[in-house]
Amino acid sequence: MTRQVEVLPDVAGIVNRALALILERAEAAIAHRGTFSIALSGGSTPKPLYEAIAQQPLPWDKIQVFWGDERYVPPDHPDSNEGMARRAWLDHVPIPAANIHPMDTTPADPTVAADLYEQHLQQVFQLAPGDFPSLDVVLLGIGDDGHTASLFPHTKALTVGDRLITVGNKDGQPRITFTAPLINHARCVIFLVAGANKRPALTQIFAPEGDADTYPARLIQPAGELWWLLDQSASIPVP
Repeated sequence: MTRQVEVLPDVAGIVNRALALILERAEAAIAHRGTFSIALSGGSTPKPLYEAIAQQPLPWDKIQVFWGDERYVPPDHPDSNEGMARRAWLDHVPIPAANIHPMDTTPADPTVAADLYEQHLQQVFQLAPGDFPSLDVVLLGIGDDGHTASLFPHTKALTVGDRLITVGNKDGQPRITFTAPLINHARCVIFLVAGANKRPALTQIFAPEGDADTYPARLIQPAGELWWLLDQSASIPVP
């Protein structure tokens, strides 16, 4: 793992830098493997990034879009990560429907939904049982509490080491989420972090020693690249 921390002036700076990183990795992946895979995050910070990606002249038939986590709501719900990404990006480009891989939140039991998405990933990436895919880019953010994706402090999802997908829990509300091992198999992980309210969590996440059960983003130590893009208000001294 190579951790790169960059401080940008504002959210627009984060978006521009993230866009450049994504475009570079997409070009390389398509040149080497004929396809580019990206897992999206929710929240307000990545929305302008998705809007910017939608403006790029990309080979959409070679791009595969996944989600790193999803609230257990329908895609037309205001809180849906899928819905936000479709409105900001995917509905505006000629990407084949088969290249878009949302998490299905229709099953009554979220564990069924997690199983279905795991099976879908195994089929898409032609995985043997127990294997993990290596997505080209996984986009992440953090919460004030240090969570990332839907890996929340002191929840069972943090302990899952043999699955691709599991059920997260936010104040009793289920989420579907990538597991930490799946994220860590990515070729490139990019955190987008804005706001002074993130500083206390970042201090703990970046500390040489700390508690990942309390600050789950500490679990993210990918085999490939690790980028932290911070705006000026979120920046802290990095050990």
